[in-house]
Amino acid sequence: MPHLTIEYSSNMEQRVDMALMCDVLRRAAIATGVLPVAGVRVRAICATYVSIADGGVDHGFVDISLRLRGGRDQATRKAATAQIFDAAHEFLQAAMDEHSIALSFEMRDIDPELSPKTGTIRDHLT
Repeated sequence: MPHLTIEYSSNMEQRVDMALMCDVLRRAAIATGVLPVAGVRVRAICATYVSIADGGVDHGFVDISLRLRGGRDQATRKAATAQIFDAAHEFLQAAMDEHSIALSFEMRDIDPELSPKTGTIRDHLT
């Protein structure tokens, strides 16, 4: 685990390639050097119905959440947060220059004793 979830307003689909954004964030997470390749999952979920700021339909948002098993110190988490957020911001910059878009990011630790995992992805990595 880490799992990245991108929640976004539906108008973002006309502004950026969300599948590409998932891949950009996957690569950024791996590039931190502190998140295991086999555990990285990135998903994007469209919020069809939203009401933002003054209610203007042109406002958009991208909210990124990273859930991470506990055990990394604050400095490591802070550096990884900055690296992944910077990748997201760089990816979205052109759209943000043209449109009203809010970008946010949050990393949360998960208690490993309360989050059992199993899988075979590591067995199939090349």
